[in-house]
Amino acid sequence: MTNLAIAANGLRKSYRGKDGDKVVLDGVDLAVPEGTIFSLLGPNGAGKTTTVQILSTLIRADGGEVWVAGYDLNRQADDVRGAIGVTGQYSAVDKLLTGEENLLLMADLKHLPKREGRKKARELLERFDLVDAAGKPAATYSGGMQRRLDLAMTLVGDPRLIFLDEPTTGLDPRSRRSMWNIVRDLVAGGVTIFLTTQYLEEADELADRIALLDHGRLIAEGTAEELKRLIPGGHIQLTFADAHQLEAARHLVGAGAGAEAAGPEALTLQVPSDGSVRAVRELLALLDERSIDVAEMSVHTPDLDDVFLTLTGQQQKEALR
Repeated sequence: MTNLAIAANGLRKSYRGKDGDKVVLDGVDLAVPEGTIFSLLGPNGAGKTTTVQILSTLIRADGGEVWVAGYDLNRQADDVRGAIGVTGQYSAVDKLLTGEENLLLMADLKHLPKREGRKKARELLERFDLVDAAGKPAATYSGGMQRRLDLAMTLVGDPRLIFLDEPTTGLDPRSRRSMWNIVRDLVAGGVTIFLTTQYLEEADELADRIALLDHGRLIAEGTAEELKRLIPGGHIQLTFADAHQLEAARHLVGAGAGAEAAGPEALTLQVPSDGSVRAVRELLALLDERSIDVAEMSVHTPDLDDVFLTLTGQQQKEALR
């Protein structure tokens, strides 16, 4: 399991209900490289929270082999707990305590010596820009400050792997971007992030790899760009200097392309494409062979919202058959 922060094979979990067993996870495989951001997406009830609870030792799986931070989850749960941190959707901050007191409390829970705990608290207050508010009750903090303090508390134990469950829920755009920068800095320092979020823009912005979970199964996995190429709607937009070049290009690429005016002096042609490097290279080579000059070019692909709605919609239709 070298170089993998998380390795799961055939992860399964069911809950017993009035109508029989409800399968929540149905053979999930995960491979999360160290020092990366891995995002797990899915609709409500897909199994995201259950996955995080299992991986963070809060509940046990019914089946499957799982390694977290190099430890066997079933046999070395205590070692796993010592290597990970969890920042949940709901803040663990004690709002009656000051920011510094919250960090010192966490240091005590981690059994750090007093001097080391105070040093760690000072370092984290500086790192998360909370020095001026260190002596104020956390109840007076803004939402963004509370989320930063929450994450700082997670870092008291220097975890190698952090589970972030919807870390920016309820934050304004500025605070959200501030949190994104903190997450990037953590990964630059070698920490692995397992991210669940309802903001698809957040996954697009941060994640090295994204997995889409639906009805307890992974239905797609890859980089954001790879996932966007799974569904139709992408195109390459070409801009030409004059109508002659446009018509020559439209005749060359065939009836699948549609042209539209982009302005009084420039015309564009949209060529259906998955937006891959190979597709762009082949199109430009074809145009170059006929000496058709392209003034500007851009690649347009569906966003993660489109991917999410299309893929989970297909899965739901299949489930109803």
